[in-house]
Amino acid sequence: MAERNRPAPSSCDCFVALPPATASRAVIFGKNSDRPREEVQEVVYLPAATYARGAKLKCTYIEVEQAERTHAVILSRPAWLWGAEMGANEHGVCIGNEGVWTKEPVGEEEALLGMDLVRLGLERGSSAHEALQAITALLERHGQGGSCKEEPTPFVYHNTFLLADRTEAWVLETAGRYWATQRIREGTRNISNQLSIGTDITAEHAGLRRHAQSQGWWSGDGEFSFTKVFSLTHQPVRMEAAKARYCAGKQLLQQHAGCITVETIMDILRDKASGICVDSEGFRTTGSMVSILPQDPTLPCVHFFTATPDPSRSVFKPFIFVANVTPVLKAMSPSFGDKDPVQKVPRFQSRVDRRHQLYRAHQAALDLMETSQEQGQKLQQTMRDLERQGLEAMKEMLAGGVTLHPEELADLLFDCVDTEIKFYE
Repeated sequence: MAERNRPAPSSCDCFVALPPATASRAVIFGKNSDRPREEVQEVVYLPAATYARGAKLKCTYIEVEQAERTHAVILSRPAWLWGAEMGANEHGVCIGNEGVWTKEPVGEEEALLGMDLVRLGLERGSSAHEALQAITALLERHGQGGSCKEEPTPFVYHNTFLLADRTEAWVLETAGRYWATQRIREGTRNISNQLSIGTDITAEHAGLRRHAQSQGWWSGDGEFSFTKVFSLTHQPVRMEAAKARYCAGKQLLQQHAGCITVETIMDILRDKASGICVDSEGFRTTGSMVSILPQDPTLPCVHFFTATPDPSRSVFKPFIFVANVTPVLKAMSPSFGDKDPVQKVPRFQSRVDRRHQLYRAHQAALDLMETSQEQGQKLQQTMRDLERQGLEAMKEMLAGGVTLHPEELADLLFDCVDTEIKFYE
C-alpha cells in the first residue's frame, strides 16, 4: 500500500566539497532548489533573538517549543512558507534538503515540513552536528508531514538533508520519524531525490533496525544498508531520473577534485545537460545558493544567492554575516497576514501574487533574452560581469588583499540586488 500512487517528486541537488578536494582550505556548499515553475523564492535575513522559556513557535503548519536563543540566519525559501529550502547561519552552518519517498508511508496529516526543519536546524545549531541533533530531536517528537506545494491537491514527501560547517559535513536521511546519518570529513559528497546512505552509518534512530525488522524489510542478519532497506522496491520514474542526476553530480565533483572553487559549484548548478539545472514545463530551479566556509576561523564565510529562477540566467550575489545587516526588501515577497491562502483552512483555495521586485525585474530580463538574441546576449554578459565583480571582491577579501568596512558588509547583499535591478531596467 505504501508504494502505490505516489506523486512525482521534484528534483533538487545538494553538493559539498571539503579539503583536499577544494582549491583552498575551505568547505564549499551548494544547492539548487527545484520547485513548481511559478513558485517565487525569496531571500530573507533574520537576526539572532532571545525568547522566554516555554514560548511557542508557529512553523508552517504546527507549533513547536521555541528555543530560548536563535542564531542569525539567511534563508532562501518559497515565499509561502515559514521554513527554507536552504540557508546559512552566523556560525558558518549551511543546510539544504531534498524530497524523497521511501517504504515508510507519507501522510497528509500536518506536521513539520522538511523545509521547516532546515530553518530550525540553522536557528538552533552552532555547528553542523549540533544542527543535525536539533533536527532529529524535532523529527522524532513532531514527525514530518503536510503539503509541500502551494496547491489544493496535497503533495507530500519525506526528506534528506546535507549539512556543512567549516570543518565537516553530514548527510541526514529520513523515513517518517526514522533517520540515519553519515559524517563526511574530506572529499566530496552530493545528494539528490533518493536515499544514498548504505552501510556506512555514523548514527541512527534508536529504533531504526527494530522497526525495519517488524515491517519485514530486514531479516536482522548481515549488514544493514539504510538505502537497501528503506528504498521503494519499484521506484517512480522521476526517482529513477534522480539516480542519473546523482551520478552526474558525483562525476562532475570528481572531475574537479583538488581544485574545486565557488565558481566550480556555480558551474555545476548551471549544468542543464545533466538535469541539475532544471527548466521543464512543471518544475524549474527557482533559487540557488553557494557558500564558501574557510577553515580559518578569522576569515568570514561568504554565501551567494540568486533569489531568482534558473542559475544559468541569474546572478549569484554575496552575503556576509555582520552586525546591523540591511534588510533586502527588494528580494522579499509581500506579506498577506491572516488573508494568506496558506493560513486559511482548507488551505490553498486561492492564489496571491508573491513576486518581489527583483523577481519581477528578472522576469522582464528573461523575456528579453528569449525574444531578442542580440540584446539577450548583451544582458547575459552584463549579468556575468556583475557576478564576477562580487566574486573577485570576495577573493581579495579572503586572501587579505582588501578590507571591507562593517557598514559596507552590512549593505553588501542590499547593494548587489539594487545594482542588479538597475541593470535590468
